Amino acid sequence: MTKSAIATDKAPAAIGPYSQGVESSGTSINVSGQIPIDPSTGEFAGSDIRTQTEQCLNNIAAILAEAGATMADVVETTVMLTDIAEFADMNEVYAQHFSEPYPARAAFQVAALPKGAKVEIKCVARK
Repeated sequence: MTKSAIATDKAPAAIGPYSQGVESSGTSINVSGQIPIDPSTGEFAGSDIRTQTEQCLNNIAAILAEAGATMADVVETTVMLTDIAEFADMNEVYAQHFSEPYPARAAFQVAALPKGAKVEIKCVARK
């Protein structure tokens, strides 16, 4: 898989761990939205946004590994939060799981998530 960031000064610059756009080649892997369920317990990994974000991303990494891919192969993510005020804390954890060129990303507040989760993350990867 090849992956490169797309950046232009004719659109707002990325202000976090994401790219304006990503050009990629390879086989597409679409990972369904992951909520913070710890597969060893069937329960949420924790109740705070940081712990829940970490578990969502760990779940994604496990699914990607099963497909022979890694977080470095992720080209796009969608982050859904029940409270956009928790974006900065989510973003700090999120940034630890990705490196440049960062995936393209959308993040937004939703009214509710399954099982009362604070965050759900889905992604597209290419290998």
